[in-house]
Amino acid sequence: MNHYLVQDILEQSAARLPDKTALVCDGVRLSYRDLDVMANRCAHALRQLGVGRGDRVGIYLQNSIEFVVGMFATLKAGAVFVPIHPSTKEDKLQYILNNCRATALLAEARNDVSNWLDLASCPVASLKGIIACGKGSETLAGVDGHRMGFPAVQQSFSEMSPDCQSTESDLACLIYTSGSTGEPKGVMSDHGNVLFASGSIISYLGNVESDVVLNALPLSFDYGLYQVLMTFRFGGTLILERSFTFPAAVLKLMERERVTGFPGVPTMFTLLLQMDLSKFDLSSLRYVSNTAAALPASHIDEIRRKFSQATLFSMYGLTETKRTLYLPPSELDRRPGSVGIAIPGTEAWVEGEDGRRLGPGEVGELVVRGRHVMRGYWEAPELTSLRFRASEIPGERICHTGDLFRRDEEGFFYFVGRKDDIIKSRGEKVAPKEVENVLYAMPGILEAAVVGISDPLLGQAVTAFVVLSDPSLTKQAILAHCRRNLEDLMVPKHLEIRSELPKGSTGKINKRELVSSGISPADLN
Repeated sequence: MNHYLVQDILEQSAARLPDKTALVCDGVRLSYRDLDVMANRCAHALRQLGVGRGDRVGIYLQNSIEFVVGMFATLKAGAVFVPIHPSTKEDKLQYILNNCRATALLAEARNDVSNWLDLASCPVASLKGIIACGKGSETLAGVDGHRMGFPAVQQSFSEMSPDCQSTESDLACLIYTSGSTGEPKGVMSDHGNVLFASGSIISYLGNVESDVVLNALPLSFDYGLYQVLMTFRFGGTLILERSFTFPAAVLKLMERERVTGFPGVPTMFTLLLQMDLSKFDLSSLRYVSNTAAALPASHIDEIRRKFSQATLFSMYGLTETKRTLYLPPSELDRRPGSVGIAIPGTEAWVEGEDGRRLGPGEVGELVVRGRHVMRGYWEAPELTSLRFRASEIPGERICHTGDLFRRDEEGFFYFVGRKDDIIKSRGEKVAPKEVENVLYAMPGILEAAVVGISDPLLGQAVTAFVVLSDPSLTKQAILAHCRRNLEDLMVPKHLEIRSELPKGSTGKINKRELVSSGISPADLN
């Protein structure tokens, strides 16, 4: 089946499997036909609000039916959807919407944002219309102004698919990523990027029509977003949860819905590893996957033990390429510390600062080529030229990831650290990941983060923050473990035991917050 545009994913599955359950969310079950019709109605509403080909539409919602409908409606209207995490503060939201000059916005009716166009001065000058969703939206009955309620949209507009002139080189979505410094940057993904990446991932996961995927990751995070795109593409069923705040409830849902696929991130697996999973019937689970940050080898062993019937896919990616590497499960025993090889149809290598491709064991920047390399950053040519550079092949762009890797003799890649995370202590370079792996290998340590904190003598002091599952563990015991397993320069100079570590919206430990929290070595013992 040929998919040329991202909305074909939904339209073709609706034509082939009209009555099959596509989405289960908030207790509601929707078929492929239901979703396609809802997206058509919403697309006509967006057109009436002034959305044209190539315009940007912000989706500022929790994981919900309206979010899924909104993204496909935007594409059917010929526009570009911009997913924004629902916890994003108003100043950052305004920055993103002004940066991409959004024409329309889907937002919660009970959020003040849904009233922006009624203000004397709208904080987003380009905004022409808002579709209010969720609680309170049912009171908005009219569909002839600049503010519509989602229920009224579904009652008032045509269920026929609107005419769309998009091509596969048109933008499909803009995903804003903060990166390590500065304002959020919009990663431009065209239809071809999205279709290639989703197809490549489906091929190595071996997804089939009978798969039931549970997604508790935010749809504003590309890992969560692609669970929708991939599942609808292979004609499966997606169970969409708002979050993983109550893991026991999610596990009960997995049991009830006979879930076969579960994508997670390290913080989710950390919670699961503390639970007694024998209380839940997870026998239907065929695979679990991890990305966002590499899993420690000790966690991989424990996950495989707890989910013994499921295959574990350890992966690495970044928004700029969607997915980059995956470890074939057959290699887990041989190289548990690896995040694998390039995804099907792509190429990756390790490059030195002089531009030379490096050999096995040498550490350098990971460089990626393939159709999954996104178009660049929205209206940021200088930043784009740093990350997306000319290839040896004329007219092609490759992605310099900003991450340090090494590869083994057989071409399998190992994450070393972010270039800007490397700690320089006494003139030597320390990769935080190596120290974290040793910490995670110690029984009783649940989470660990290692950063460099400014020190007048050392330049940067190796500093570790840990969360314990065994409260009897002492700093002295942890440091003794480090001294036994690390070179002297890698042993943390300072260690702090915390009840929790700061996390970003994707569940990743926020190291910048640890570094900038005002802590100085003098404060740590």
